[in-house]
Amino acid sequence: MSRMFEALRKTEGELAEVAKAVLADESVGKEVMSLGSGSELSSAATEPTDALMEASPTISNVGSYEVRSESIEVPLDSPMLPFDGSDDQAAEQYKIIRTKIRHHRSQPRIVLVSSPMPGDGKTISSVNLAAALSLEENARVLLMDCDFRRSSATRLLGLTATPGLGEVLRNEASLESSLIRVSQFPNFYLLPPGTTSPGPAELLSTVRWQSLLETVRSEFRFVIVDAPPIGAVAEYELLQLACDGVVLVVRQDHTNRQLWQKALEAVPKSKQLGVILNCARSWFLWKTHGYYYYSAGSR
Repeated sequence: MSRMFEALRKTEGELAEVAKAVLADESVGKEVMSLGSGSELSSAATEPTDALMEASPTISNVGSYEVRSESIEVPLDSPMLPFDGSDDQAAEQYKIIRTKIRHHRSQPRIVLVSSPMPGDGKTISSVNLAAALSLEENARVLLMDCDFRRSSATRLLGLTATPGLGEVLRNEASLESSLIRVSQFPNFYLLPPGTTSPGPAELLSTVRWQSLLETVRSEFRFVIVDAPPIGAVAEYELLQLACDGVVLVVRQDHTNRQLWQKALEAVPKSKQLGVILNCARSWFLWKTHGYYYYSAGSR
């Protein structure tokens, strides 16, 4: 299971240097979450226009209707959802990231998680971050599976892929009929990708997409978007425009440094929430620190 350092606060100008350092050959030992200052972003949903109202997906308040509930099926050796005591160290680090996001000065509500290339671990980070946020009382969290061409969040959780976002945007299904409530995490909801014909970029360019964003913003405390790798496909830009902030995931000894630099430059500084270094090598001082704190509860 990958592990993370406590978030290191850095200015916008230092963020790239931190990333270059952790991706260099020297060992740094942990996953890093570095939160930039960001700019003030509005977290309040705006009133939709008449055109948006006409195309708006039908949805009642999440707390007032029955959403289908499904149990997740995660293999025992999976690094996903370590909040059952299977990996206390990993669970604690995701909670640290949760705190950093909740108290970020820009107060992001819709958070996009992406990476420079496939295999960096963005989907697992998306799932674990959404679950960590949902553990707080009365904090409904929605995970949107928006890596349409290589969707894995829904599959890895063992949940039903359709109906989903594609059907909602084509007006073939309502939002409430497409949402899945995770039985083991009562505040954790998933919107599967569904079938995205004619194409993801075309569906994300519609009025219904804009209206859906306003709806989920008003119904959920946080929305986590599992997006495709940065710059890989046309729909990424549309997803980035829709979000309040971006969390980048890189993987030690895997992520190409040139692609990482391009990915960092593609995200506006005002939306750079932080960086997660995935699958980092262990550090002897971190192990001592971890044993002292994470073993205390079992005495």
